Amino acid sequence: MTAQRNPSSHPDRTEALLPRPDRTTASLRAAVARLTPAQLPEMERQMEEALSLAARTGSLAPLTAFLESWSVATEIARVPATAERLRTAEYTARTAAPGSPQWRAAMEEIGAVQGEARRALAQD
Repeated sequence: MTAQRNPSSHPDRTEALLPRPDRTTASLRAAVARLTPAQLPEMERQMEEALSLAARTGSLAPLTAFLESWSVATEIARVPATAERLRTAEYTARTAAPGSPQWRAAMEEIGAVQGEARRALAQD
């Protein structure tokens, strides 16, 4: 006799793991802490770099770019199937010969995943 799986105990990999966070440092930090905690140090480093550059230049552009970058990363990480698509494409891009058909396909897939995330954020 085999055990029957309860479908409700296995989340749909195409469903978001948490609601879309606001585009604020606090909301994005909380989302990253839940979704990809190993990336928190890099996020903090980039945030400090953006703040420093904004202060030196008197421009909000570095902060806007930081928020956009981490909003896209979080949008991708929220959906397990999408995050897996990106990880697979990134792995192929790192391991395939640059310029090969596999490398080009991987680079196109990376761009597609990021573009889908940007479009989803623009609709919000």
